Amino acid sequence: MTIYRRFRLETAQVLFSLLFNFGGLLAGGILAYNLGIFESLPWALIIYPGILSIRGAIGGLYSGRLSTALHLGTIKPRLMGNTSEAYTLLNTVNALTLMSALFMGSIGSIICVVVTGTPLTTFPLILSVIVCSMGLSILIISPLTFWISTTAYKRGLDPDVILYPIVSTVADIVITFLYVGVLQTILKLGDVSWIFLNSINLIFIFTVLWTIRKIYRSKEFQSTFKEFMITLLFVSVIVNVTGTALSSIIDVIGRRPEVFMIYPALIDTVGDIGSIIGSTATTKMALGTMVTKYSAILAHSLEIASAWVASVIMFILYALFSSLIYSREGLLRLLLQVLTMQIIVVPLIILISFSTAIVTRKRGLDPDNFIIPVETSLSDGLTTIGLLITLTIFV
Repeated sequence: MTIYRRFRLETAQVLFSLLFNFGGLLAGGILAYNLGIFESLPWALIIYPGILSIRGAIGGLYSGRLSTALHLGTIKPRLMGNTSEAYTLLNTVNALTLMSALFMGSIGSIICVVVTGTPLTTFPLILSVIVCSMGLSILIISPLTFWISTTAYKRGLDPDVILYPIVSTVADIVITFLYVGVLQTILKLGDVSWIFLNSINLIFIFTVLWTIRKIYRSKEFQSTFKEFMITLLFVSVIVNVTGTALSSIIDVIGRRPEVFMIYPALIDTVGDIGSIIGSTATTKMALGTMVTKYSAILAHSLEIASAWVASVIMFILYALFSSLIYSREGLLRLLLQVLTMQIIVVPLIILISFSTAIVTRKRGLDPDNFIIPVETSLSDGLTTIGLLITLTIFV
């Protein structure tokens, strides 16, 4: 097969997976339609990117571990009668979701107090909102992640390319819908909403503690938990910077719905590019078809080039679609803004993702516990900051 034909096939597969990011426009539409909520609850906008990133980091860990395990045969592409590794991984993901929600809620509350002047008494409310939103999300996202990965694998598709881009988009829609729903519940029910939030949170906490009682001593659970905690500390800092930058976008450009509509799709696509580069590199290293050296990036040039081309196409489509709905006159300006941001951010994410794969593997760590969580949180922050820069320059 010629290099050109391989490039076309690889680009087509990446583009197919990225097309699901159009679902991110639905998440953006939900965000744009409910901007009024964030005026009533100023802290909620700062927390929003954090929820997306943490949910994406955990989904990325699950996707990365799952796709590699399918290639290696340690997890079978079936729902029932699977390996012990499959069930340990699922329960570990649930435990990490709870821990991340509690940690992110604590850090996010402090940031909101500092940045927006939110009263310290709001701390329990912010924490409850995050835990509730994350807890509800795993009922949909985790089973769907497993189903998509096994279905793709059975059909001869590469889970490293297909899985995370699809799952991340679905996760953005689900978590945005749930988050906005929880916020609306607070505004409508007032003090009574505490009963709703705390009931769900108690069920979530009890379920996680019950499911990990048999695996918390296993080496796999302990190593994954410890390694992800390192990632979580890093991610928490980045996502709160992202939230502050997102809040600044409103200060700079005002409430432009055409920008907020494509925001989740933009961060989704940039993160997906990094996940594709990192996951395919990790699998190659695990199979022994690529050396663990920085120079190996040249041998990965086909995947990088195809991902780059596919992302350019998607950015153009996002701008076209959003402009048709909200502002046709501003199409050229929006195209210039998002493509400039793409040129700045995408090369950075590719380098970060590939470097993370090399560094973690050389240090004897599991790259799948780090690559997607790290690069997705960084992609969210870099995309938001890059968007803020281009929106400021090309007003």
